[in-house]
Amino acid sequence: MRDFEYTLADFDMLRSLSNQHSGILVPDDKFDMFYSRLSKRVRLLGFSSFKQYCEYLKNEPDEFVEFINAITTNLTSFFREKHHFDYVSKTLIPELIKKNSDSKQIKVWSAGCSTGEEPYSIAMVLKENLPADWQIKILATDLDTHVLQTAVAGIYSRGKLTGVSDERLQRWFQKGIGNQEEKVRVKHELRQLVHFKQLNLMQQWPMKGYFDFIFCRNVLIYFDKETKAMLANRYANLLMEGAYLFIGHSESLHQMDTGFSLVGNTIYKKISK
Repeated sequence: MRDFEYTLADFDMLRSLSNQHSGILVPDDKFDMFYSRLSKRVRLLGFSSFKQYCEYLKNEPDEFVEFINAITTNLTSFFREKHHFDYVSKTLIPELIKKNSDSKQIKVWSAGCSTGEEPYSIAMVLKENLPADWQIKILATDLDTHVLQTAVAGIYSRGKLTGVSDERLQRWFQKGIGNQEEKVRVKHELRQLVHFKQLNLMQQWPMKGYFDFIFCRNVLIYFDKETKAMLANRYANLLMEGAYLFIGHSESLHQMDTGFSLVGNTIYKKISK
């Protein structure tokens, strides 16, 4: 028995609004997930049905932030898909040290950064492998404002650090004390390298200039093939020829006209079309 009236028509309306606003495709099997994720909002707003919430959502644009926050999934971890970070340290950084020897600067974008583990992992690898006088700039964006708050704070439970070595834990994290002893915080030295910003990938991108590489992992799975190709081409426009795009383990740009060539396991290099 559900607390609120919820019909297939409500679900269809909600997933249509999701697609219009964010480009995210919602399959039929997410019917129950939508109810469980959104019932808190329905209750908080004092509605008795999802139909009322649908009408509210159409008339109150500010509610879209809470709506998207509720329905998006944010699974991440430090050094997730370790082979990507190995490629950055062993192949990409040596290339960039030669390529950017004049500017001594590296610019990276972590698109779909969730609670921050990915960009902080990138920051660790860059700091550990670049000369001390190099400048590192990491842009980290996500659609969900709630996860960005966690990312900016850089505070995590110890259980979230299973992918972090003891050496890195000691070098890059501060241990909590007292009632915070089960938590750690990313040190300021690392946090200052990452600029977090809310961004809807379906809308205008404010970035100017080029990135040396982009991580966009486990984001493309939410979109149809046409939207994936469009996003990949927008990423390509922000990369110099020979720069890299990293995508998620279940994603592919196969048979898409994107100007990228596969060079490793879900690692793509920009080539001239």
